[in-house]
Amino acid sequence: MTQPTDDPAATGVPTCYRHPDRETWIRCQRCDRPICPDCMRDAAVGFQCPECVKEANKGSRQNRALYGGERSADPRLTTYVLMGISAVVWLAVTLGGSGSRLADLLSLTPGGRCELLDGSGRYYPGVVEQAACATLPGAGWHEGVASGAWWQMVTSMFTHVDLWHLALNLMAIYILGPALEGIMGRVRFLMVYLVGGLAGSVLVLWLSDSQGSTLGASGALYAILGGLLVTFRKARLDTQWLMQNLALGVVITVVGWRYISWQGHLGGLLGGMAVAAIIAYAPKSRRSAVQWGGVGLVTAVLVGLSLVRVGMLT
Repeated sequence: MTQPTDDPAATGVPTCYRHPDRETWIRCQRCDRPICPDCMRDAAVGFQCPECVKEANKGSRQNRALYGGERSADPRLTTYVLMGISAVVWLAVTLGGSGSRLADLLSLTPGGRCELLDGSGRYYPGVVEQAACATLPGAGWHEGVASGAWWQMVTSMFTHVDLWHLALNLMAIYILGPALEGIMGRVRFLMVYLVGGLAGSVLVLWLSDSQGSTLGASGALYAILGGLLVTFRKARLDTQWLMQNLALGVVITVVGWRYISWQGHLGGLLGGMAVAAIIAYAPKSRRSAVQWGGVGLVTAVLVGLSLVRVGMLT
């Protein structure tokens, strides 16, 4: 006499290939193996098993961004990190009080200046040597790029003093940043942001007052805008809203030219467009080599221009 059994396989009922004790009438659309609900993976048509999905991912380009970079799982993450760095620096500067020494160290001052130590920000115009400044009563030297503070070329793009300045820049980066990272991927997005921001600093170094200070993420923000303009043009997408943002930025810059660095804005825009063009128009056959080589060349040119300008200032 045959005893009854609870084993589905023994009764000829299909069972999941990964869980033999589970009855199922669903099959993988690719390999036709039976799969239970825990093993089902959504596919373009029906469901697939985990192995088929994994194999399909290996042979597809779905994890590659439009111009060869790895697609970001969350295109907002890098933007959040950049915003967080700027917010932390602003908080540190704010805690330093009026005339924060940290703001002096991080903001971009091309030639340095001999500044009064009363916290007013006033300085002796024309005094361009640290040794001469040391002989003046109540004065101290404000470091500049020409006097060795090279880090200011990068740190200035993360530094803000006024809350409204920080808020406006971070809001714009929050709107534009994820769009560009979604197109390029994280690494190439950072190329545009950092190298474009550096281009803004270089133009400030050349065209702004050698004893003045410049700070803010506006140069890097305009680099993102320039990168979006190039990639949208390349893909033949509508750029109307980008041009509207650019026009608004130009109006704000012109109206507030006494307080806003048009040099940083223009340099960031041109730098971002140059880097994005290298990334977007690199030939597919040797895309990575052209992209890395081209962006490296742009960076080298910017460093060279900085060295020339520092030589002139010193």
